[in-house]
Amino acid sequence: MAELLTCCSRIPYLRMGEGEPLVFIHGLGEVKEGWSNQFEFADQYDLIIPDLRGHGEYITTEPISIANFARDVISLLKGLKIENAHICGLSMGGMVAQEIYRQAPEICRSLMLVSTFHYAPKRLGKLFLNYRKSRAESLPLDKQKDIAARICLYSWNEKNFEDFNKFYKPNPDFYIESMKACLQVNNICLLPKITVPTLIIGGQYDAVTPVWIQLLMHKQIRHSEFVIFKNTGHIAKLEAKDAFNNVLRNFLNRQKRAS
Repeated sequence: MAELLTCCSRIPYLRMGEGEPLVFIHGLGEVKEGWSNQFEFADQYDLIIPDLRGHGEYITTEPISIANFARDVISLLKGLKIENAHICGLSMGGMVAQEIYRQAPEICRSLMLVSTFHYAPKRLGKLFLNYRKSRAESLPLDKQKDIAARICLYSWNEKNFEDFNKFYKPNPDFYIESMKACLQVNNICLLPKITVPTLIIGGQYDAVTPVWIQLLMHKQIRHSEFVIFKNTGHIAKLEAKDAFNNVLRNFLNRQKRAS
C-alpha cells in the first residue's frame, strides 16, 4: 500500500516496499500517482515517487527549471538518508534523471531514460512553445487534455484514455514554465560522460519524442541498452504495462547480479 509522506524539504512523495532504492520521476503535467502500474516493484525495491515542483501536491513560489527539479529529488533522497538509487524518468522526468546525474553522479546506481530527449534546438523550441501557449489560452482544460491524450497514446481505447486522464493533471500556473524548462535542455556533452548502467526506452509510434531521438541518445551513451516498444506511443508504462515492467525488472535484476 502506498504511503504519502513529506520529508524535511517539503516535497510530497510516495514511498513503499523495501530493498534497493528505486526512484520514478513523472513527466510534464503528470502526477506521482501516474506510476501506479509500477507499484508492483515494491516487492523487490524501496520505491520513492515524488511530485515535481508545480505538479500534483507540490505547489511552490520557487523557480521552475530542470536543474531545480533535479535538486529537489536529490534533496529528497538526502533527507531520507539514501546514498544512491536507481533513477527512472519518463519524458520530462528523463531530463530530470539526466540532470540528477550531472549534479550528483554518485547518487545514481543506474539510469532508465524513457521516451525522453537530451537536446532541444532553440528555434524549433521557441516555435513549439508559442504554439502550446496559444492552445492553452484558447482551449478549455478538458479539450487540452483530450488533445494531449490523442498525441501521447497510440491505442485510443476507452481504458487508455481513462487512465491517461486520471494522472495527467497539468497545473495552468506551472505548465508553460515547465515546458519552457524542457525546451532549454542541452545534454549533448553530458551523455558521453555517463558511466552508470543505462537503459533507454522508446515507443515505436511516439509522436512527442520520436524514437530516433532515443536512438541518438543510445549512440552517445556507448554502454547503454536500448529497447523499442512496438505499437505504443509516448507512454509505454501505460499502453504496454506488463512488457514495460518486465524490461525494467530484467534490467534492474542484472544490476543486482553485477553488484
